[in-house]
Amino acid sequence: MTSLKTYQKVYSILEKATDYVSGEYLAKQLQLSRTSIWKAIQHLEKQGLVIDSVQNRGYLLQKGDLLDPIWLAEQLPFKISYQAKSQSTQQDARQGLEAGNVGDCLYLAPFQDGARGRFGRAFFAPKQGGIYMSLHLKPMVPFDQMPPYTILVAASIVQAIQTLTEKKAQIKWVNDIYLGSKKIAGILTEAISSVESGLITDVIIGIGLNFHIEDFPHDLQDKAGSLFDEKPSITRNQLIAEIWKVYLETPEEDLIALYRTHSLVLGRMVSFKQNGQEYTGFAKAIDREGRLLVELTDGAVTWLNSGEISLTSWT
Repeated sequence: MTSLKTYQKVYSILEKATDYVSGEYLAKQLQLSRTSIWKAIQHLEKQGLVIDSVQNRGYLLQKGDLLDPIWLAEQLPFKISYQAKSQSTQQDARQGLEAGNVGDCLYLAPFQDGARGRFGRAFFAPKQGGIYMSLHLKPMVPFDQMPPYTILVAASIVQAIQTLTEKKAQIKWVNDIYLGSKKIAGILTEAISSVESGLITDVIIGIGLNFHIEDFPHDLQDKAGSLFDEKPSITRNQLIAEIWKVYLETPEEDLIALYRTHSLVLGRMVSFKQNGQEYTGFAKAIDREGRLLVELTDGAVTWLNSGEISLTSWT
């Protein structure tokens, strides 16, 4: 088994401590120099952890946890690619694909400097408190046989959250996870096909999840939320592992049923735009491909394959 690095050893002590831990104690316990301890603290802070340092008292972990790719690799049947500094885990996955990665690889980062969601929109990904990951798969199936990955992963996220925290998140069609009236996660699924074979060769499923973020920009404070507002009862590692275990171990039909059960839009009035015109209607059903059936106010019905919808009312 891979031996722990110095910063991981320091973290393992700080996460259990209820009071300040002196640098001298850490150095003696780990048989390291004070300089090595100081460098380890700096490394942890670069990973988004908030550590208070007080002269003659030592260090106290105030906020955050450390992602553990070694532990995750033991829990999941994926290769784990961890980037301490990342523009985007989607970009990391694409680069891995171009380098010949064979798939079944989970790209993970503590934060992202250039995070993008659907339609290339930037999204808030601070240095502390988020989960950012992208799973690269090689399905090698015709387009019409491709599993509804976004639907399956969205259902896995809400089920994992409920299992570990008893919180009941909901899904706003097609790829957003909400807690109450605030978005806490989004999913971006990208597929690559081969013209020669007509097969979907690669799929990259990206997830950005607000785990414990306290300070949102002013323009997001009424829209974005976090899974935890106070000290989390679980770690990011536990939630990451549970999401993918649910995804891997739950039959596809059961996940589709979960998606419908946790839908934020079914049975409600929604609005959307097509070809520059706005429509309003009643969200009636979601099929196994993830299409949304809407009965318009004039009685006509339409299936939405993609795009964005808005709830006409949150009450």
